[in-house]
Amino acid sequence: MGKHLVLVGGGHAHMVTLANLDKFVEKNHKVTVIGPSPYHYYSGMGPGMLGKTYKPDDIRFATRHLVEKKGGTFVHGKAARVDPEEKIVFLDSGDTIPYDVVSFNAGSQVPLSTVKGDVGDIYTVKPIEKLMEAQARILELASQKKITVSIVGGGPSSAEISGNVMQLTKGCGENKPLIRILAGQKFMSRFPDDIRQKVTASLTRRGVEIVENGYVSEITAGKITLESGTAYDTDFIFMAPGVKPSPIFKASGLPIGPDGGLLVNTYLQSVKYPNMFGGGDCIYFEDQPLDKVGVYAVRQNPVLFHNLMASLDDAELMPFDPGGDYLLIFNLGDGTGVLRKNWLVFGGRLAFMIKDYIDRKFIKKFQAYEK
Repeated sequence: MGKHLVLVGGGHAHMVTLANLDKFVEKNHKVTVIGPSPYHYYSGMGPGMLGKTYKPDDIRFATRHLVEKKGGTFVHGKAARVDPEEKIVFLDSGDTIPYDVVSFNAGSQVPLSTVKGDVGDIYTVKPIEKLMEAQARILELASQKKITVSIVGGGPSSAEISGNVMQLTKGCGENKPLIRILAGQKFMSRFPDDIRQKVTASLTRRGVEIVENGYVSEITAGKITLESGTAYDTDFIFMAPGVKPSPIFKASGLPIGPDGGLLVNTYLQSVKYPNMFGGGDCIYFEDQPLDKVGVYAVRQNPVLFHNLMASLDDAELMPFDPGGDYLLIFNLGDGTGVLRKNWLVFGGRLAFMIKDYIDRKFIKKFQAYEK
């Protein structure tokens, strides 16, 4: 008799498993996928969708359709916690789903601790669907008056969002918004100076203001206040202060890393519960901290697929090797980017063309499974 595999989230780290769901079903295993949306949006192309380089259909997988086509069950919902002893996933709807093996690719969330009260036009950079709403709202506001768009956070998300808002509003004429990044003490602080300089030069040359004189202490309606007391008026806010793993694991009393992510061993397996796995932004890899970048989720794909099948079949697990340095490309809007690989760093249109080619190839590979 087969067992029950539950996938929490249909993100990047589960894509190979989703594409091969029929192989689990052929072995009489039952597969249930829990997702907050019938679609999964590829975050690497999200800023490009905001800037209208891509349409929503260009950057998403039809998760529900694929799961059902492959013989699995899709549950539209969100996991709230898990009972690892009873082997049950609890949904925020109150429903419960039992499992024999469970894998989490539940993504990450943007903290909103500095937001006080009803702020109004404030949007997080995740989930990616929020960027579609933000796009429409920015264009609506800019059609009425000249607005200020503020981006809270000093990392790559802020860089990509600001550049693509600039691209989005190119046709707004005199109402082209002022775009301001509130970057804390240092913009792109975790990157080498050559990358910082290229990204900063690209954005400031096009009119983006980068503020590096302190962290945000409070956000209220129409105003962002720094710890120093300096305040900035604003009409629209993107929250991009970094991401934190899903709160599921802490709420469930599971072993977690310092960031709150599910603590996993070299097999992407919970250090305490051998029938629990995970990948992507929601895990903390015990062997070494991993950057919150999509490349690791992509590299985890075949390992998770193998280990989930092996766990159901009582076979040998495969270790995950994070690999060496990875290709990093930022989409800065206007068809430009900045690329870094090992010692090589360059910016401009070629950088974006390379990113665009890689991203389109990736998305089309998995979209092909829908047909």
